[in-house]
Amino acid sequence: MNPDDSTARRDREWLDADGNPIDEDHRGLVYDIRTLVDRRRALGIFGGVALTSLLAACGATDDTDASATPSSTGSSSPSAAPSASATTEAEASVPLDEVPDETAGPYPADGSNGIDVLDDSGIVRADIRSSFGSSTTVADGVPLTIALTVRDAATGAALAGRGVYLWHCDRGGDYSLYSRGVENENYLRGVQETDANGTVTFTSIYPACYSGRWPHIHFEVYDDIATAVASGPIVKTSQIALPPETNDAVYATSGYEQSVRNASQVSLQSDNVFRDDGAVHQLATMSGSVTAGYTAALTIGV
Repeated sequence: MNPDDSTARRDREWLDADGNPIDEDHRGLVYDIRTLVDRRRALGIFGGVALTSLLAACGATDDTDASATPSSTGSSSPSAAPSASATTEAEASVPLDEVPDETAGPYPADGSNGIDVLDDSGIVRADIRSSFGSSTTVADGVPLTIALTVRDAATGAALAGRGVYLWHCDRGGDYSLYSRGVENENYLRGVQETDANGTVTFTSIYPACYSGRWPHIHFEVYDDIATAVASGPIVKTSQIALPPETNDAVYATSGYEQSVRNASQVSLQSDNVFRDDGAVHQLATMSGSVTAGYTAALTIGV
């Protein structure tokens, strides 16, 4: 297209129905944004993705205002909501803080403290409620789905194909393979590979609050599944903190009685792991209910 043709087309956009020029003060948001971009393009203030999103949003708003059809009640039809894929791409382009490194604790079963469950057949699984191998015991408790999303802290990009090992205590506050009475169980432990969105999802039960610790879930991130099951180098070791409101609701149910007292004696600020920053980057987002089960979601930067 000839540059002069483009300029002429844009000039015609700002004429009224009688062909008279529209004053700049009344040309609207799209005109303002285009003018701003023209003035700052050489400075590179807007990135390609951000600029495209900004103009698209303005265009959508302007088109909606111009084409909205009044309903019988006098209101206009709402514009379409942003697509999920666009939202995901936007989130993935934003850097995020790296999740703090935390202790794996005394019961990791990753080979660092005697027991190694990572090389056992059956450890790679999504449902970690039952033991595998010689035992099929199922851990009781309020259902909990754990969705952990792993992203590159520097870029926000989803890290697909990473290995994630996750474990936590049972309803009584005991850790399989270590605690008295469950030494021969290996439930509430599992390994999975992150999907294209960097997410792994485990089916589990809500952990107890045992004496001296805030309710939490342990995890380790590896470069891939092969490295995880070989107990290879760990990229990140950290913990997920569970929010007080959900803890209160769960611990009021049968089987969690001892958690009520334990939870009353600890806080995020006094917990020996989360007290450094109050679990700012480790506190899960919760949805669900006691009867339907909960989902704990957390995005971490590594």
